[in-house]
Amino acid sequence: MSLLAQIHGPADLKRLPREQLPQLAQDIRDRLIDCCSITGGHIGASLGVVELSIALLYEFDSPTDKILWDVGHQAYAWKLLTGRNDRFETLRSVGGISGFLKRDESEHDQFGAGHAGTAMSAALGMATARDLRGEQHKVVAVVGDGAMTCGLSYEGLNNAGHSDRDILLIVNDNGMSISPNVGGISKMLGGIVADPRTDRLRERIKKMTFKLGDVFGDGVVDFAKNVEESVKNLFSEGMLFEELGFRYFGPIDGHDLPKLLDTMAHVRKLKGPRVLHVLTQKGKGFAFAEANREKWHGLAAYDPETGEARKKASGPVTWTQAFGDTITALGEEREDLVVVSAAMPSGTGTNIFEKRHPDRFFDVGIAEGHAVTFAGGLATQGIRPIVAIYSTFLQRAYDNIIHDIAVQKLPVIFCMDRAGLVGEDGQTHMGVYDIPYLLAVPGMTITAPKDADEMVGLLRTALDHDGPFSLRYPRDKAPVDPNPISSVPAVPYGTWEVLRPGREVAILGTGTMALPALAAAQALAAEGHDVAAINARFIKPFDEAMLAELVRDCRVLVTVEEGAVINGFGATLAERMQRHHPEVRVVAMGIADELILQAPRTEQLAAYGLTPEGIAEQVRMVLRTAPVE
Repeated sequence: MSLLAQIHGPADLKRLPREQLPQLAQDIRDRLIDCCSITGGHIGASLGVVELSIALLYEFDSPTDKILWDVGHQAYAWKLLTGRNDRFETLRSVGGISGFLKRDESEHDQFGAGHAGTAMSAALGMATARDLRGEQHKVVAVVGDGAMTCGLSYEGLNNAGHSDRDILLIVNDNGMSISPNVGGISKMLGGIVADPRTDRLRERIKKMTFKLGDVFGDGVVDFAKNVEESVKNLFSEGMLFEELGFRYFGPIDGHDLPKLLDTMAHVRKLKGPRVLHVLTQKGKGFAFAEANREKWHGLAAYDPETGEARKKASGPVTWTQAFGDTITALGEEREDLVVVSAAMPSGTGTNIFEKRHPDRFFDVGIAEGHAVTFAGGLATQGIRPIVAIYSTFLQRAYDNIIHDIAVQKLPVIFCMDRAGLVGEDGQTHMGVYDIPYLLAVPGMTITAPKDADEMVGLLRTALDHDGPFSLRYPRDKAPVDPNPISSVPAVPYGTWEVLRPGREVAILGTGTMALPALAAAQALAAEGHDVAAINARFIKPFDEAMLAELVRDCRVLVTVEEGAVINGFGATLAERMQRHHPEVRVVAMGIADELILQAPRTEQLAAYGLTPEGIAEQVRMVLRTAPVE
């Protein structure tokens, strides 16, 4: 029986003698590699923090002590050690364990985490609440896997460092987010060399300071402070944290369990804001993940013996691949085209562009707001920037989109991968909000292609448009393989496409819903209904000419969008009809006003009726309840 099988919570872990902990670490790695080979998931970061997870639970008292993990995909080992080992095969599956941290899943998950940079701010909130209540427990924020390139982390650090509150920041430094970390902060952290003698020497100076001050006065105190500052600068490059008000410890080897445990026990006894810098290796203990840390950040099910995907890719290319190929080809045509990514070149397909046009590719790290404003600066100088960010992450830059791009009417192109339902990644990663939040932005063009060819055409249109432009597409395969990019023309601005004419009901499908709308209309036609199918590829602005024709011929418009139905495309069209054509009924299909649980994307689409069958049934219901004459 493995040691891990005996661990049902932190109390069981604490009963193990120290000499057994390395074997426990190996058991955890074996379990992660085995389970994730079936479920898929973010295995790389979690393999890197196995020893750190053990040390935290061994030296601290969770859940009394509040331990927060930044970027929830670091926390698989944490889940195994806090009572979820027997259910770990259900990771990312319907009704199973979340791939991220969830407060309603375990009392040990102190704060939900799916996006980077939240732990420091939340930890300070918890430490403040503790002090207000007169409690004594510890609060620990584990920040890493790229979160130290995130501005929110530094806002939290700035506030916490001079608060004098008892709070511990653990910097899990693996040099990676999804791709290798970039920027000056990352280089500074990677170059830190600290010596434990530094801390002992500084403590001696402080003690001596007060003793001499009692005898010789404040002048000696000031002098001793200057000496301490010089020693700090001489022995440690952790000045950033020190200047922010944190005592700095490290760096230490995050895979050296005895050293990690000793250090953790030491820093636990201290008070005030402090930082422990831990060096870990992403993918530790799994050769495939160690060799390609970016690829193995997160992926689908695989063969643990070969590292190959269990399901070989077949059929058309993915939308991500089609996008990467398109912008790379367009980069050959236009020297003013540049691409901006926020720490995910491979995830967005922009790594294809990077290989061909490295001087025109910019990865700014997990800093979505900066990515948007940086692109705005480029646009003021005649450059045409494409900002490629997942829909769920672009939410974090909403103010930048309005204030820095829309107000100034700058021609920045936002390309949102993972728009719509994203399957097993669950609630925090759903890309269902971009239509509503971008519809509210004055001057924003919002588009969604029905296939890869239309993606090419819309990107050509975007590059010639004088203002902000957005394009959304899903985490899926494109419906068909694209034609040669050079053969695809631009899409006329602001136009829809008639896929099937009809005079009874019109189904307006946006993006991924255009072809299901056509299939539904064809099925209904076989039943004797005259139903139109419209490819509403421009969500904003509407195709006014075609809309006028539809209103003249149809008394029911059914909109279908893979996005939130509240304040979405259908809701906007309904408001328009109520003001100008109250005789026309609008029925909006989309994602209900609820958080979406993890499940395969196909099941999620079916659950919301976003399939040909679901759309056709909705139209039948409309016709039954309000027959169209």
